Amino acid sequence: MEETTMVVEPITELSVRSRIYSIRGVHVMLAHDLADIYQVSTSVFNQAVKRNEERFPENFRFQLTKSELEEVITNCDNPDRLRFSPALPYAFTEQGIAMLSGVLKSDVAVQVSIRLMNTFVAMRRRRHL
Repeated sequence: MEETTMVVEPITELSVRSRIYSIRGVHVMLAHDLADIYQVSTSVFNQAVKRNEERFPENFRFQLTKSELEEVITNCDNPDRLRFSPALPYAFTEQGIAMLSGVLKSDVAVQVSIRLMNTFVAMRRRRHL
């Protein structure tokens, strides 16, 4: 029997930082960006979160307002995906992103969660230097 290994797209600090926005005074990542990083469709990602809503209080995840979305679109490198989405996206704080590791259960999710947390820690350390 052949052993298979999961291939996770390289996640660099730069690629993560380019997907972090400051909204409501906190650093967040949007659901569609997280879905991309976790290598699942946005609908699968959102469904997993919805099934576990009790794990995501308002300080872990919140839905953007229309004006917040417009601001993100203005500052986004590739805004079409956001601009033409029928629903307002959800934003996940660092705590919400950490909680995803218990909701998205796959080998890829484990590796991605570790890399995301290491990136947030590295960013925080740099700010305090």
